[in-house]
Amino acid sequence: MTTPNTQQQDAMLKRLARVEGQIRGIQAMIRRGEECEAIAQQFAAARKALDKAYQEMLACLLEETVLDPARDDAETLARVRAIFTKYT
Repeated sequence: MTTPNTQQQDAMLKRLARVEGQIRGIQAMIRRGEECEAIAQQFAAARKALDKAYQEMLACLLEETVLDPARDDAETLARVRAIFTKYT
C-alpha cells in the first residue's frame, strides 16, 4: 500500500484545518446563543467541507487500487467494489 503524496497530504490537511475552524466557529455560535438557522447553515457548510476531504481520500485509495500493477483486472474490480461497499 502507498500513502498520499505530499501534495495530496497538504491538500487534505488544509481542508481538515478549515473544517476544524468551522467546528470551532459553530461551538462559539452555540455559546453566544445565535439563531438555530444560522448554526444549521454552518453545520451544513462544515459537513460539506468534511465530505469533500473524505472524497479526496477516497479518490486516493481508488487511484492506489487501480494503479497497482500487482493486481489483475478481476482483483482490481473486486477491490474497487469492496472500497465502495465499505466506505460509501
